[in-house]
Amino acid sequence: MDFETIVYKKEGGRGIVFFNRPDKLNALSQKVFEELTVVFREMENDPEVSVVILTGGPDLFGAGADIQMLSGLKSSAECYLFTGGNSAYAILEDMGKPTIAAIGGFCLGGMLELALCCDFRLAADSAKFGLPEVKLGVLPGGGGTQRLPRLIGMTKAKELVYLGDFIDGQEAYRLGLVNMVVPKDQLESETDKFAKRLMGRPPFGLRVIKGVMNTGINTSLKESLEIERQGFTILFSTEDKKEGMAAFMEKRKPKFIGK
Repeated sequence: MDFETIVYKKEGGRGIVFFNRPDKLNALSQKVFEELTVVFREMENDPEVSVVILTGGPDLFGAGADIQMLSGLKSSAECYLFTGGNSAYAILEDMGKPTIAAIGGFCLGGMLELALCCDFRLAADSAKFGLPEVKLGVLPGGGGTQRLPRLIGMTKAKELVYLGDFIDGQEAYRLGLVNMVVPKDQLESETDKFAKRLMGRPPFGLRVIKGVMNTGINTSLKESLEIERQGFTILFSTEDKKEGMAAFMEKRKPKFIGK
């Protein structure tokens, strides 16, 4: 399928979404959201895709929302419908496959919010992160005020959201916003290595683990421990559990089949 604002390709079990609006600094628009929704659903249902990667290349991830588009919203009601009607963030966050944001250059506003929906974030040493919406008189409307505190803690999240300042890759790593920082020219290769490590794990196991962790974090400890127990019970009866334990006993690499 051809898209206008993104490029999508599959390579060796990886579904790769490349943001492709260089003239707009990869800014998010309604069209981008529509195309992301389509491609996210396609990847979720494609058995050939084991890991999802979002990237804009080593020089630019994305500069947030398309301000021209936002300024064209004529009322608060239109704005409310726009943010509420956009399902791309939720689809990405709930996708039952590992997701990686490979971030080079600016990763701002709505594009950072998109990256926050991924399981993992790998950053080039040239990356810059920020939620500058406050400087426009608004707030991050794609989950930034809620997902960022859950990731790095409320105190630092408030500083970033209230001030709208940028941080570099090393500070993002220190805060726990990204999993690793790599040289700019190694971003693609390091992302591929990370993806291949994930593809060596049981796919159904990863789906259950992701569901348990994403659901449990929003419940009480007692409730989350029960969710974990249910997940363990489900996985204990799978073929991959039998294979994993047999491979351990036989001192060989397991061959998982996703069942």
